[in-house]
Amino acid sequence: MTREAKQAEIRKAYIRLAKSNHPDLHPGDKAAEARFKEIAAAYDIVGDDKKRARFDSGEIDASGAERQKPPEREFYREHAEAHPGFKYERPWNGSGGGFDDGDLFAELFGRRGERGAAPGADVHYTLAVDFTEAVLGAKKRVTMADGKTLDISIPAGLMDGQTLRLRGQGQPGRGGGGEPGDVLVEIHVNSHPLFTRDGNDIRSVLPVTLGEALAGAKVQADTVAGAVQLTIPKGSNTGTTLRLRGKGVKSKASHGDHFVQLQVMLPEHPGDDLIKAVAEWEAKHPNNPRATDGRPAR
Repeated sequence: MTREAKQAEIRKAYIRLAKSNHPDLHPGDKAAEARFKEIAAAYDIVGDDKKRARFDSGEIDASGAERQKPPEREFYREHAEAHPGFKYERPWNGSGGGFDDGDLFAELFGRRGERGAAPGADVHYTLAVDFTEAVLGAKKRVTMADGKTLDISIPAGLMDGQTLRLRGQGQPGRGGGGEPGDVLVEIHVNSHPLFTRDGNDIRSVLPVTLGEALAGAKVQADTVAGAVQLTIPKGSNTGTTLRLRGKGVKSKASHGDHFVQLQVMLPEHPGDDLIKAVAEWEAKHPNNPRATDGRPAR
């Protein structure tokens, strides 16, 4: 992996390293446990474009802490000058040996040594939730890469891509007295077969029969909170939209609505009597739905 490695490549390497050094695969091996923590801490820097840039510019050190005085700046290119076949190498002084040439972030930082109290690294996690869980809120239990189990509260109204911060649940602080890092959970909301979200509003399409649209009717309509009885006005058409107030997304700022768009559906196998009746009616009531002004032809 080169210093121009994309985030996708870095993440792929991190996942591979984290799996191979996971404590569950090396029970009782303190060196493997230490390497696992080092990898996670290193990924907190190289896996974040802003932190990576700040490290390159010398603003923060390998632990993520602000530098107290102008140091000799560390650049990724400095670690590319290793012997042939090894890139971004830094000597590994701990037990258990080093990492191979694909392990950019692990070799980049190596053993950082004691530098006084320093905050622990943040841990990043991606969590997929159902559409209704994001709208209504939910409780989720997840197992992190280090085996720790966390109970996560999904607040009602959470949007796709939002991040939840669990303070103090990340990597432990270093150097004695350092505050633990946080767990940052990026939420991905799964799509729903019936509903779509529009801000705090929810939209859906409801099929109705020709008779229900013509004469009006009461039909059942699904919402995120359950089924409701919906009144179809007489003479409704495809595209007619009905509002269910307060049935959308609840958030701290507002409470959205649910908009139901009607879709008039003809029967799969209309009989000759229906076809004849409609033809006779249209002959007596000429109508051109393709008129430029949208009004019946006269």
